[in-house]
Amino acid sequence: MSTPTPAHAGSDVHAGRGPTRVVVLISGGGSNLAALLEAATDPGYGATVVAVGADRPGCAGLDIARAAGIPTFVERLGDHPDRDTWDAALTHAVAEHSPDLVISAGFLKLVGARFLAQFGGRYLNTHNALLPAFPGIHGPREALAYGVKLAGATLFVVDEGVDTGVIIAQCAVPVLDDDTEESLTERIKVAERAQLVEYTGRLARHPWRVEGRRFVIDR
Repeated sequence: MSTPTPAHAGSDVHAGRGPTRVVVLISGGGSNLAALLEAATDPGYGATVVAVGADRPGCAGLDIARAAGIPTFVERLGDHPDRDTWDAALTHAVAEHSPDLVISAGFLKLVGARFLAQFGGRYLNTHNALLPAFPGIHGPREALAYGVKLAGATLFVVDEGVDTGVIIAQCAVPVLDDDTEESLTERIKVAERAQLVEYTGRLARHPWRVEGRRFVIDR
């Protein structure tokens, strides 16, 4: 899934069809979602959030979406007999909104083969470490334990692996001598959110493509 078709490489995202349609997937409070919604109020941003999906009904981010008049949906893993069935239902729910891009903004579930077959190459995720270092759910903790001087965040194209997809962008966050896991995580979140907003807009406004492990945005 690391080399998308030309359609996934941004060629039809900028074909005069109006703003790039984005579906955002969440599992929590929706701070990244709120930042994307705020950015999208600028007509020059180039992207619009057309739906928000979650894997649990009580997400505060769903309330943010509803307050903004954005359609929402919930696909709970426990409501399905197995992960494949859940993956098929999630794929169908997202596809109903005809997105150009799908963004995982704190979505805590790994999607399956059906979802990637439908949206591979245009499903983006953000991770709180400088990949390929420290993949998984404890990036800041492991960065501190290793003693690195720079932590950060990575925006990447999701593939079949765990945090192994082609890297779109990275931002560095210095590690301070008195940092705790909590303080470092919070500073990374601020940089991560700004990067997500910036590059979602860039991908909406400019053609882009994947060449092997390189993600290229044409200016």
